[in-house]
Amino acid sequence: MKKISFMLFAITAFAAGCGSAATNSSGTSTETTPEQVKIVAVGSTALQPLVDSAGISFQEQNPNYEISVQGGGSGTGLSQVANGSVTLGNSDVFAEEKDGIPADELVDHLVAVVGMAPVVHKEVGVTDITQQQLIDIFTGKITNWNEVGGNDQEIVVMNRASGSGTRATFETFGLNGAVGIQSQEQDSSGTVKKIVAETPGAISYLALSYIDDSLQALSIDGVEPTIENIQTNDWVIWSYQHVYTKGEPAPGVQEFLDYLVSDEVQQGVVQDLGYVAITDMKVERSATGEVTNK
Repeated sequence: MKKISFMLFAITAFAAGCGSAATNSSGTSTETTPEQVKIVAVGSTALQPLVDSAGISFQEQNPNYEISVQGGGSGTGLSQVANGSVTLGNSDVFAEEKDGIPADELVDHLVAVVGMAPVVHKEVGVTDITQQQLIDIFTGKITNWNEVGGNDQEIVVMNRASGSGTRATFETFGLNGAVGIQSQEQDSSGTVKKIVAETPGAISYLALSYIDDSLQALSIDGVEPTIENIQTNDWVIWSYQHVYTKGEPAPGVQEFLDYLVSDEVQQGVVQDLGYVAITDMKVERSATGEVTNK
């Protein structure tokens, strides 16, 4: 009896020490509670709806995860992930494009492509302009909508803040590198959407994921800001959506990053929110802006 009791004690101790399984009253093996994983993602408000929506569905499937998603702009996301204060830094631009960011210490995880378009108040009377007209509006050379075929109404320009990746993408590819005039600036895409919709004569720019019937998106030189035109680079105002980690991510964090590029998200959430799946792009763009066919 002593020998049997000792053997039972040894088996029980071994199972407890492994930490991967336990035995219930019916003798059936059960898994232990998964390790709690906390992820804080900060940065691009253009990417925020995608990471937020995917985070909610991932948490429903994995209750041991706590995922918090905040905006603040690409510059904020990159600087905070670089200094280790957040888990993920969301960005519309390559880390190499931001001054003061130690890009060599960060790992880039591409999760989607986002198109951006100029948006105006619905009653300005314009739906299509040339790229030169767009540049002239944002640099202050055109100040009334009647100069581009619209209503006799003063143009109210609104910009994103200087740290915004959306602004950097819009100025690089929409304005051919021109810098917009001094104007009202907003940190949040959601705030821009609300103000443009409510301000007569207003113009700004937003990710396609924010554009709805409360605004008028503008075509440029007859090209519409559609998913199909982004895939072929016929619509050039687009950027990759980057999720950066400081060094290689921990296994628990990698699981969420893998989920972001899974078919469930890429062919579901990504498309539902107006982004473009990475696998659907027919071109590639480097950090220097060079575009090549896949």
